[in-house]
Amino acid sequence: MATVSGKVETRDVLIVVYDGVQLLDVAGPLDVFGRAVCEGGDGAGYRVRLASLGGRSVATSADAHLGVSADLARVRKPPDTLMVAGGRGYAEAAADRELVRHVRRLSAGARRTGSVCTGAFVLAEAGLLDGRRATTHWAFCSELAAGYPAVTVQPDAIYVRDGTVVTSAGVTAGIDLTLSLLEDDYGPELARAVAKFLVVFMQRPGGQSQFSTWTRGEPPLGGALRELVEAIDAHPADDLSVPALAARLGMSRRHFSRVFSQQVGTSPGAYVERARVAAARALLESTPDSVDTIAGQCGFGTVETMRRAFVREAGVSPAAYRDRFRRG
Repeated sequence: MATVSGKVETRDVLIVVYDGVQLLDVAGPLDVFGRAVCEGGDGAGYRVRLASLGGRSVATSADAHLGVSADLARVRKPPDTLMVAGGRGYAEAAADRELVRHVRRLSAGARRTGSVCTGAFVLAEAGLLDGRRATTHWAFCSELAAGYPAVTVQPDAIYVRDGTVVTSAGVTAGIDLTLSLLEDDYGPELARAVAKFLVVFMQRPGGQSQFSTWTRGEPPLGGALRELVEAIDAHPADDLSVPALAARLGMSRRHFSRVFSQQVGTSPGAYVERARVAAARALLESTPDSVDTIAGQCGFGTVETMRRAFVREAGVSPAAYRDRFRRG
């Protein structure tokens, strides 16, 4: 660690904000860095500033206003750490050429650059994620991948490091990311002390797939196929094998599989598995039924079949999912 006059050198952190920023995307990192100074005393030093274009205060997604201490355009010396917060205003921020230009300029001289949640879109627009692995909030991973094909999006990650750039999943994942930065700077003991004080995991179990919900695409236009898809969702325990589904529509197996994949956007088997996992999630969250019973209710047949499907879709086992999300 670099020191100045026997004390640890203060590391300059700049967090870029804008109208529509998610309040917790900013508050999470602020609290981690701030608590690190309290816990570390002279052994840890951070100076954290919020920066916006014009140095204006910004309206957050929670309708609270954040005061800002720096005009992004007037920051000449690159910070040690540059971070871009996410929020519902991310699209406008990524489309703001001046904001993106200053992020690119400051990143060039920063030791590391990061984003929280949809702040990744600003980094991507600046070209800082080209050829890199990255993540964002689970609900926006597909959008990031489609809009920036040079970025390798990892949808299940809580945070992703690639060289000097680190990106995190949504909202509270900014705390996970910042704890990892703190551990890099001052070691695991201080990071662990901060995590304990904030009552969060030092490293949370599982990825962000466990928090996601299945967003079904637009239903197929064809009447018979649309009714079939709705029946799969409503009755996941039925015989939903390809032969059985094809027979319902009076098609050959090969023709049915081709039509289904073209109109629904995924294979029949993949759709059925996701529908069954979605049904199992709901039962695990809301009922006391055993995992074995739920496996049968959702058409999995065996607990092991459900467990394998659950791990593929949610990244955790059914039992672990219930422990974390059971209501009441």
